[in-house]
Amino acid sequence: MQQINNCFNKVKKDCLKFIASQETKKDKFKNKKKMIKSFLIPVSFWIFNKINKKKPLIIGLAGGQGSGKTTISSILTLILQKYFKLDVFKISIDDFYKTRKERKLLSKNKHPLLMTRGVPGTHDIDLILKFFNKVKSKNFKVLEIPKFNKAIDDRCKKNVWHRLRSKPDVIIFEGWCVGAQAQNAKILKKPINSLERVYDQNIKWRYYVNNQLKTKYKVLFKQLDELLYLKAKNFNLLRSWRLKQERKLWVQTKNKKNLKIMSNGDVINFMQTYQRITQQMFKDAIKSSSVIMNLNSNHQIESLKFRIK
Repeated sequence: MQQINNCFNKVKKDCLKFIASQETKKDKFKNKKKMIKSFLIPVSFWIFNKINKKKPLIIGLAGGQGSGKTTISSILTLILQKYFKLDVFKISIDDFYKTRKERKLLSKNKHPLLMTRGVPGTHDIDLILKFFNKVKSKNFKVLEIPKFNKAIDDRCKKNVWHRLRSKPDVIIFEGWCVGAQAQNAKILKKPINSLERVYDQNIKWRYYVNNQLKTKYKVLFKQLDELLYLKAKNFNLLRSWRLKQERKLWVQTKNKKNLKIMSNGDVINFMQTYQRITQQMFKDAIKSSSVIMNLNSNHQIESLKFRIK
């Protein structure tokens, strides 16, 4: 307990400052100190004990849309850097989305729904695997990693890409579908929402996405050393949190032109593309994750579970 207290005193100021930067007048974090001290510091100690100095520890962080992955991964990064003096690199699977041009071609050749970013099949898996291979290489060189701008729904220009100048001790790889598993083909036949029922009547989109999980994404997720999972109580909660997230993006960028900010209706339709895999992960991820952070209906971590594999 003394170690936890020492760590909390050391990182409290920086963590609270970061949290404040994520708040708006209408959207404030509650029980901030408890989240840091009771949940995220213990997870940080757990990560520290997994460190292997021979190669970077690759931690996957999964959770549905709007669950708080970016906030949680940022705070974990702060703690690991400030208290444990580790070199941590945080990256999102979102940064590896295929470009609008690539998705347009994919939607033309495979299925129109693949124009919408998000589902397996819309990420550049070869590029992610190349990144993991290079970062684990003995002959490490400065790496340039893509950056995706959701406000314009496209990859950023190279001059603003992430640059990794030294081999990190820890890589936190976060994303809504990180660690997701393919479903049995029979389950795909029955649509679970209006989007599948209306726009995927021949089941071609569902089969394509599922096959991506079965093949390329399975290879990718084998790169992970550990998986952390933020578990919401249900999909409806995630949808409401994602709506709040989009409103925040609108506030941050409302004076900029040519942005592709979604309306509430757009978000609801957008979330339907995520629904099948998200709901399957409610079942699968609690079995495959090393650490499960259970979220309550107020968007707070209410309990923590470490699983022994």
